[in-house]
Amino acid sequence: MRKTLFTAALIVGGALSFQPAAFAHGGTYRGPGDTVPPGGSGGGGGGNPATPGSGNPAAPSGPNAGTPAPGTPGSGGGGPGAAGTPQTGGGDTGPDLTDWSFWWEFNKDPYINLKDAISKGETTTGSGDWFLGSGEADQAKDSMAPSAADIQNKIVPALLDALKSETNNDIVTGCMMALAKIGEEAKEDGTSVFAGEIQKFLKDGNQEISETAAVALGILANPASLPLLTDLYKDTSAGRQLVGRGEVPIRTRAFAAYGLALCGSRLADQDLRKQIIETLRTTLDEDTSSTRDIHVASIVALGLIPLESMGGLPEGEKKTEGAGEQIDTRMKQIDYLFNFYKGEGHYFVRAHAPAAMVRLLAGTTGEDFDKKKEVIAQEFMRAIKADKDKKEVVQSCVLALGQLGDTDPKGIDKDIRKALMDVTTDITDQQARRFAAISLAQIGGRKGTDGDQADGVDEISKYFLTQIVRGKSQFRPWVGLSIGVMGHELKEGMPPAMVEALREKLREEKTPLIGAYAVGAGILGQQDFAEILMDKLDRIDDDTARGYLCLGLGMMRATSANVMINDIVKESTYRPELLQQAAIALGLLGDKDVVGDLVDTLGKAKSLATQAALSSALGFIGDKRSIDPLVNMLGNDELTNTARGFAAVALGIVADKEPLPWNSKIAVNLNYTATTQTLNDTNGTGILNIL
Repeated sequence: MRKTLFTAALIVGGALSFQPAAFAHGGTYRGPGDTVPPGGSGGGGGGNPATPGSGNPAAPSGPNAGTPAPGTPGSGGGGPGAAGTPQTGGGDTGPDLTDWSFWWEFNKDPYINLKDAISKGETTTGSGDWFLGSGEADQAKDSMAPSAADIQNKIVPALLDALKSETNNDIVTGCMMALAKIGEEAKEDGTSVFAGEIQKFLKDGNQEISETAAVALGILANPASLPLLTDLYKDTSAGRQLVGRGEVPIRTRAFAAYGLALCGSRLADQDLRKQIIETLRTTLDEDTSSTRDIHVASIVALGLIPLESMGGLPEGEKKTEGAGEQIDTRMKQIDYLFNFYKGEGHYFVRAHAPAAMVRLLAGTTGEDFDKKKEVIAQEFMRAIKADKDKKEVVQSCVLALGQLGDTDPKGIDKDIRKALMDVTTDITDQQARRFAAISLAQIGGRKGTDGDQADGVDEISKYFLTQIVRGKSQFRPWVGLSIGVMGHELKEGMPPAMVEALREKLREEKTPLIGAYAVGAGILGQQDFAEILMDKLDRIDDDTARGYLCLGLGMMRATSANVMINDIVKESTYRPELLQQAAIALGLLGDKDVVGDLVDTLGKAKSLATQAALSSALGFIGDKRSIDPLVNMLGNDELTNTARGFAAVALGIVADKEPLPWNSKIAVNLNYTATTQTLNDTNGTGILNIL
């Protein structure tokens, strides 16, 4: 089932004119579609599938494709026999991607980290450990995380039974994804019961089910599934047999690439990682198809599988490695991506290379990597200053610099900070300016090699203090959000003037833009903001803004707001965007009754949007008290198939083996303006839309 993240940017303040959220696999679009301008080169962006043999491409499904009515959870991935042929989305029109809430919806998982709060247990009212940067305090532990026995004896049997007996795509895809997230240890011969059951669905005539099976095998991360995923990705004769078609659909191939990345990211075996990387490299070098889906998926995947063997700079002239050379060290991975970035590929694909490079550089040490960091940073700063490349590439460079820089008082890091501050005046693209604020915030909380943060923190602090007062009205919310990000990263030593500036903006803001400041205060984590947020919650009518106010209160662990937010949840059955945020806030606050209330409402809900919001909230909360009622819902054939499918989804998130949603690996720090429809789609059919 598709991921149900209700992107508030689509409705914030009623200012955006955009199509209603379209459902597929039970989820909604959380960002832009393929936004290639009219006449843009590079082939398809991953549109809705066409019927095999029809000779005609599918109808466009990008931002200009019209306004489809919300469908059922299975509507977006193609009907029986759909081949999944991508095509170009239309034009520059659509949602205003410069709105702050787009960035937040893609990057929020590590900041909310709800499962961590649940697994650590409920806390006593006012406990200092409940908010970030608070120091230590006594905490009354009462973990609500599900036990291994709960998962193996209750959840897994229910999911396997449903998978074997049901044919509805909502239920089947929900169960496959749930089993993949739970995971299992392989048998002595390397086989896996879960993998065996999921693999059967690769041949399903419904494209949605087939492609979801490919992703699920990757999330399951059983090494025995690697040959299958490789055959699907490379469209081999064996891969075609797996799907029972004359060719592996492009959508399935792209999903298999993400599956290879997700599997590889969890494997300790470096030889297997090298095999995956070589598969990705050779396909990128040899695949001449016009579609961007496979190429984007391959570049993203290369950045998610870091090799332990670091390697060093090559001898002689320090040239980067060329295409075609086997990649067997981390340095060669980075060099390959650097060459790709500087090459002549389509700019939508090249725009994903900076993020992949800096992911591989993260946490590396040594003189060679310091030199490599400087070479890459200089190239990104050159691209920003020249401002001649496609705007999506420039935006990606701005975001990547936020992962490269730190607060060292001099050298390349000082240059990076200055380059990002100059973006505000030197670059006309508003998206790049907004990304620069986030990058500066991330840099502001990162210690350099000499450990002296004072100068760097002071530089960034002065910049933010100026911008939150004198910056343009639509830029100031990004600054408020960035202050929270910087405080979260800094943990301690946050300049008091920045905290006070955020507090003042919260007091004076009367429009829906207050949501950005509320989220900033939430991730900053200081409980003394609670009174202001609660007062605004009483005064603001906009549902999206109120949802973010609730979430801010939850993130700062403001237990004094528990009753107020409880009332909002009870009154918001038909207001899903508010319901979901408020329910998550209650989970963060350790509310003992929220799970039972949500399950009861889910069983009665008729609206697909409400079902999606409720199941997502239940899954994010991850409370073991939801297991029995959700298992009962899954097996209750008197309920709608969508409700039962959402129950499977919630069970999978509750029992997830990982602390954060599996696709947050892809979403965090992604340049979401350069996307394809198998990555993130207006119809909810991309990898980032799957629950």
